[in-house]
Amino acid sequence: MNIHEHQAKKILQKYGAVVPKGIYALSVEELVEKAKSLKTEKFILKAQIHAGGRGKAGGVKVLNTLDELKIAAKELLGKTLITHQTGPEGRVVKRLYVEESSNIEKEYYLSCLIDRSSSKIAFISSDQGGMDIEEVASKTPQKIITTKVEISDQISDFDCEKIIEIFNLSNDEKKQAFLLIKSIYKMFISTDANMVEINPLILSKEKKIICLDAKVNFDSNALFKHPEIMELRDLNEEDPTEIKASKFDLSYIKLNGNIGCMVNGAGLAMATMDIIKLYGKEPANFLDVGGGASKEKVSAALKIILSDKNVKGILINIFGGIMRCDILAQGVVDAAKEMNISVPLVVRLAGTKFKEGKKILDNSELKLISAESLDDAAKKIVEAVK
Repeated sequence: MNIHEHQAKKILQKYGAVVPKGIYALSVEELVEKAKSLKTEKFILKAQIHAGGRGKAGGVKVLNTLDELKIAAKELLGKTLITHQTGPEGRVVKRLYVEESSNIEKEYYLSCLIDRSSSKIAFISSDQGGMDIEEVASKTPQKIITTKVEISDQISDFDCEKIIEIFNLSNDEKKQAFLLIKSIYKMFISTDANMVEINPLILSKEKKIICLDAKVNFDSNALFKHPEIMELRDLNEEDPTEIKASKFDLSYIKLNGNIGCMVNGAGLAMATMDIIKLYGKEPANFLDVGGGASKEKVSAALKIILSDKNVKGILINIFGGIMRCDILAQGVVDAAKEMNISVPLVVRLAGTKFKEGKKILDNSELKLISAESLDDAAKKIVEAVK
C-alpha cells in the first residue's frame, strides 16, 4: 500500500527523521490559510499523487508569496499530471502540500527495501540525489552502493558507516546521518514497510541533514497489525477494479493485454501470463483467487475480469490443492450463466476433484473450451482470440 508524501514525512518525523515543516489541504482556501503558519522565504507547493516524476510534469512549484501560492494552487488542484509512473492516463491532483523552503548545499539518494533473495534489508545510497535513480544506475553505476543488513532490532554503527560512505560527510554530518538511518530502520521494522525512499536527501547550507522528499510503501498483508496506517489509504489513487477485488480478497492487477487470467497461486499465475506471451499475446491481468476460493469468490473474479473492456478471451488455470476443482467449476458455471459471457473461455483443471469439476463444466451447456495442460490451454485461448 502506497501513501502520500506528506503522510510519509509525518511517519518519518515520528521516528526521529528531520523533515521540512509543511501542511496539506484538500482545497485552495484551506491551503492558503494553513500556509500562513509557515515561516519561510519561499513556499514549495507539491501535488500529492502516488507517482514519481511530479517535478518534470509541473507538479512542484517554488513560490514567493501567498498570492502566488493561491494562484498556483488553483492551477494545480484538479489538474491531471502525466508522469513516467502514471501512464498516459495520468493522475488527477486532489490534494496539495506546501512546505518551507530549504537552502540546499548537496543532494543525496537514500532508500531501503526488502531484499527477498537474501532475506535482508537492502539500503541503496548515492551522492547523485534528485535524479531518477534508474538513470544514475544506467549511466554511472559506480555512484550507487548497496548495503545489505541483517534483520534485527536495530542497525549497527558499522552498517550505518557503510551506507553513508559514498556521501563523504564531515564528522558532525555523519552523526546526523547515523541518527537518520537508525530512525528509518526502526520505522521500517516497526511498520512492516516494503520500501522507504528519500530523494533527495539533502545537506543544507546550515549543515543539517533533511529529508526533502519521501516515498513509503507498506506490506498489505501486514496492515491488519497497523490500523493507523490503513487509515492513510487513499482510494482515489487506486484502480477502482483493484479496490473491488481487494474486497473479495482477490490479488488482482490490471495489465494492458486482452486475455483475462484467473489462476490459483501467484507462481502459477505468473507462469500462465508468461506462456500467453510465449504464444504471442498479452495477459489482461494478474489474478490469483487464492487457495480456498468459494463459489462467490470465483464468480466475483470472473465479473472483475469481464469488467475490462479490452478482454477478448479468458483462460482459467486451476491446480487443485487446497482449492477443489468442483467448487471452482460451479462458480464458473454460475457466473457465466448470470453474465451471459460472450468471449471465448478456456478452462484447464488439475488436482483435487478435477474429474468432478470437468463433469460440472461438461454438463453446463456453456460454450467452454477444455484443455488438458497449461501449454494446451495457452494455445487454445490464443487461437480463440485470433
